[in-house]
Parts: sequence; structure tokens; C-alpha cells
Amino acid sequence: MNVKIYTDGAARGNPDGPGGYGAILVYTDAKGTLHEREYSAGYKKTSNNRMELMAAIAGLEALTKPCSVTIYSDSQYLVKAFNEHWLEGWIKKGWKRGKNEEVKNVDLWKRLLLAKSTHQVTFEWVRGHNGHPMNERCDVLATTAADGDNLLDDNQAD
Repeated sequence: MNVKIYTDGAARGNPDGPGGYGAILVYTDAKGTLHEREYSAGYKKTSNNRMELMAAIAGLEALTKPCSVTIYSDSQYLVKAFNEHWLEGWIKKGWKRGKNEEVKNVDLWKRLLLAKSTHQVTFEWVRGHNGHPMNERCDVLATTAADGDNLLDDNQAD
């Protein structure tokens, strides 16, 4: 099964303010029926990169069996971490980067690696949201989440 996951994170421009993430999974089942699953959650005191990571994790962890997955994100940081092998370098350096700086969100990167290990995953950067209306929907989810305090929606119905 091929699954597309469109992610978005919202920090509301303030790392100490409310933030949220949205993820939409799109796939066609064995009968040829198109499915969409939506996830949205709001958290306080977090950053946009952290929200993008959490959106990708939520999407992957929602999959119950191994799949071929494409994750679409407007976060260059998330996409380059995998496509340009930043993550491999951080791990080799003991979760350090650049001039011996600590990598942020190591707990989430490890969780994403674990979720990714079950699937064949590729990451694609979506500049802004051009050409990806589903990512616009993720933006709406993330914004809704950013306006909330806790888990808002975890709709897993087929």
C-alpha cells in the first residue's frame, strides 16, 4: 500500500507560545477506495521544527502495517535531515552537529527513526504549499491545533 502523509506545524511565531501540528494520511485500499485520516494536536511552549517532527511521527505511528510512504513537508529542516543525511552525521557525532552543538529534540528524532524503520519512507519538501492542496488542509489543522491547549482531534476512522 502506498501512503502519502502531508504534515504541518504551527508555532504561532513564538517558541514560548501555543503550537500545534496537523497530519493527513492519504491512501487507497485493496478495493480501490480512497481514504484520508486526519490528526491534529495543540501543545504549548514548543517550536515549529518540533511540531513538524511530531506531525511526521503521528502520521507514521498511525500506520498499522508496513507501507511505502511519502512524507510531504514544508520544513526544509525535516526533509534535509533525511535527504541530505544530516541525521546520520548527528548520530555518528553522538547527537552533535556543526561545531559540537547539541542536536535539539533528540527524543523525537529517535522516535521518528523508530516509526520510520517499519516502512519504506521518502521525504519530499513542499515549497510553501504550492501545488499541494492537501498540505493546505494540514496548515488548517495545525492552525486549529495552535489555538487549542491539548489534544483536539485524533480521528482514526476508516
